[in-house]
Formats: sequence, structure tokens, C-alpha cells
Amino acid sequence: MEVTLSVIKADVGGYVGHSSSHPDVLQKARECMERAKKQGLLIDYYVTACGDDAQLIMTHQKGEDDEQIHKLAWDTFVECTKVAKKLKLHGAGQDLLADAFSGNVRGMGPGVAEMQFEERKAETVVIFMADKTASGAWNLPLYKIFADPFNTIGLVIASNMHSGFIFEVEDVLEAKKIKFNAPEEIYDMLVFLGSPSRYAITKVFHKESGEIAASCSTQRLALIAGRYVGKDDPVCIVRSQSKFPAVGEMLEPFASPNIVQGWMRGSHHGPLMPVSFHDARATRFDGPPRVIAAGFQLAKGKLIGANDLFDDPAFDEARHQANLIADFLRRMGPFEPHRLPLEQMEYSNTPEVVKRLAPRFQSV
Repeated sequence: MEVTLSVIKADVGGYVGHSSSHPDVLQKARECMERAKKQGLLIDYYVTACGDDAQLIMTHQKGEDDEQIHKLAWDTFVECTKVAKKLKLHGAGQDLLADAFSGNVRGMGPGVAEMQFEERKAETVVIFMADKTASGAWNLPLYKIFADPFNTIGLVIASNMHSGFIFEVEDVLEAKKIKFNAPEEIYDMLVFLGSPSRYAITKVFHKESGEIAASCSTQRLALIAGRYVGKDDPVCIVRSQSKFPAVGEMLEPFASPNIVQGWMRGSHHGPLMPVSFHDARATRFDGPPRVIAAGFQLAKGKLIGANDLFDDPAFDEARHQANLIADFLRRMGPFEPHRLPLEQMEYSNTPEVVKRLAPRFQSV
């Protein structure tokens, strides 16, 4: 059975501030999803939140970038925004950057990750959702999952993974993309992946079969809006088991906190903390950045789950390390490398200050 898995997210209102999502907003999203399921548009759905972002996880047979599915997501976020405004939630509808739907939510604010595939006998998928960070946050974890044998032993000892994977990488500033073969081109690939503020992994493919292995959202809100309206808070779908890395290999990169962009006002570096669904509330300095992992089995498009994969004491040390890193970085206040470099803060008031003070600079 061929199925499409779509994950579309948006910040339609924070409770309290930017920290979390209100239950009434998520309930409205479930009502919209249930109505679409009864109408036959969706096979199944799951609604959750990571921080202040509402997450719509949907299965259907319409393919990627389908207008009906994207309109469903847009209309759902519009209805959720009405609830958020009624409750006077913070930043109600802030990720909806267009006045009306125009065929596809890409470029309209919401983040999108989708993949279409033939459902296997046992179809295991993991959906990672992050808050208070940017689209390049998946670069390091996905590199470890699909290219690092010290993380994924299957690359060495599993015959159906030994030939490696293909990475599709996007230049988010110039809207261009390139594909790299791993392991042959990992040194070239790392030149770009090591700059997550500009280059982000969009998809990963199994090299031998060409099957889709991972899909990520790469939408940059500030580039779309022309001003800072919030962080991108990306999502990532990863298929697991058999010819793909095992669930344990997919979660292992998060056992050591990754330093990502985001945090307070989207202007700082901070540790990406793996947390349970319950703890996906970014409260300390609007953070630190959080990531949750929802595991599912697919059965003829039905979502069997979600299994809260980071709700595990095995990640307690990662959370402890993230808190220590957060302590260390916070002591640096407005200084780099806690605060982002000036050239990466063009959507703050920094350009205005630089322009206003330019006449006062004198040649040395």
C-alpha cells in the first residue's frame, strides 16, 4: 500500500508567552482532523505540540504537496488561531504569514515535512519535532544516523545498509539544493552541513533502493516574512528498521546535546534538550531548545502510537548535560558565542543600530 505521511506545524499562539500550547487550541485541531478523516481525506491523524507549536501528523494517499492536504492544514491553523485570539494567547497566528491560502503552505509560514512510500510489512517511523531552534538543527543528528558508523553500527555490519545513503542538502538562502553520496563524499558534504544556519538537510535516501529514508522541514520564517517572527521549529520524519537505521541508532545522537541556534528571541546558541512530550515546554530563557520523538508503526496508513521515545531515563544524562551547557552559555549574556554573530541577526534591531551609529565611526 502506498501512503503519504505529512507533518505540518505552526505556532498559532503560545501559552504562557512562547512556552507551550493551550489544550483548547489542540482540541480544535483534533476536531478539524477528525472531520477530514470522516470525509475520507485522511486515513489517520495525530495531533500534538512541541512547545508553542501545534503539530499535525497526517496519513493519506494524495501524495506530497497535495493542495487538499495543505489547505486542510492551513484551514486548521486558521481555526486554531481563532481559539488562540479568543483566549488572548501570545503571538496568535504568528506563523500564518499570508492572508489566504494559495495552493500550498510552503512559503506561507507553516513548516512541512512529507514523504510518500510503499508501506512495508512492518513500517516503523520516528517523527522528531523541535521548538526554539532553526531548520539546520537536524544536520548533526542526521549525519550521525545515516553516515557515522560510531553511531550507527548497521552501516558496518548490516549488508542492506553497507553501501550508504544519499543526502539532499539545501542552501536555504539561495534556494538551491545538491545531493551527496555517503560515505564517498562525506568530507565534501561536511563543508556544508557544518554551517546549519545556511545549509540544511532536506531528505535522505537509501542508496541501493532509492527509497526515501528521511524528510525535514527547511522553511525559514525570517526569510519568508522579511523580519523576525519566531524560530523555524523544524520537524523531521525518519523511517526505521530493516534497510534503515534501527530506532536505537536514530535516538543515539540525542544522547549528547547538540548546540543549535534559537533560544531567546531566536538570537542565541543553546543545547538541544531531548525531552518527553510532557516536558516539551520551553520556559528557561524561552528554552533551552527542546526536541521530542514520536514513534509510530503504520498499519495500512493507520498511525499506531505515539510512543514517547525520549520519555526514558536513558536520556537523563543528556538532559543534565544540556542544563550544564545552558548554565555555561547563559553566563556569557549578550556576548558571542552565546548570542549569534551580528551577520546572523539581520532580523533583529541590530541593522538599525549599526546604521544609526555608522557616522560616528572614524578611520583608524
